[in-house]
Amino acid sequence: MAKIKVKLVKGLIGTRADHRATVRGLGLRRVDSVSELEDTPSVRGMINKVSYLVKVVS
Repeated sequence: MAKIKVKLVKGLIGTRADHRATVRGLGLRRVDSVSELEDTPSVRGMINKVSYLVKVVS
């Protein structure tokens, strides 16, 4: 299955608790951290939910 890399580009202070939990679920801890995940519909939905905090990198 294809992989997708996600990078946290904005801090989590002041964000909603469920958005912080989603970012943790993606495996991201601090700004500029990168996580490589399977490209599944559930992961895409998580990325879409917090799209203002993360960026998909190649």
